Amino acid sequence: MATAALILIAYLIGSLPFAVIVSRALGLPDPRSYGSGNPGATNVLRTGRKLAALLTLAGDGGKGWLAVFLAARYGVDGPGLAECALAVVLGHLFSVFLGFRGGKGVATAGGVLFAFDPWLGVAGAATWLFMALVFRYASLASVVAAALAPACAYFMSLQGSAVLALALIGVLIVWRHKANLLSLAAGKERKIGEKEAEA
Repeated sequence: MATAALILIAYLIGSLPFAVIVSRALGLPDPRSYGSGNPGATNVLRTGRKLAALLTLAGDGGKGWLAVFLAARYGVDGPGLAECALAVVLGHLFSVFLGFRGGKGVATAGGVLFAFDPWLGVAGAATWLFMALVFRYASLASVVAAALAPACAYFMSLQGSAVLALALIGVLIVWRHKANLLSLAAGKERKIGEKEAEA
């Protein structure tokens, strides 16, 4: 029962829409009303308010870390911990506070990586940064980092349940980026820092 309660708590933590919360707090438009319509840090950045985007990134990443940390703190391990990790990402993707809609889960998944193992988080962040700096596509960087995270976890000897959870999270992130991947294949995906008119 305790594990089930923590899985539910993880989902509710993941459901907190920091893009919307931060935007309202700073008097910005609802991120679902412009750009990609995605309630995430990348879309918030389109307002030109870097602080808002940074706060959104910190909130979304922090909730991924917090959910797994709390579960571990209260004695959940193995499959239960992996289920909490998956639940917090599902909460972000299908937020109960946004009518079961949500963001793409990249920052929240990043927080999960750091909670499982700080070095795993560093590896995921480094992969994202490398891809973003070289190719300048946030979507491509996100998909590659999500796809490589389970392999990194495996080679770092994390438990099999954690590797499986990260694999499922990776599949979800790739799925949420399907429109971006189609745009990328068609040469229409916007690069990081590229204005809408330029694209």
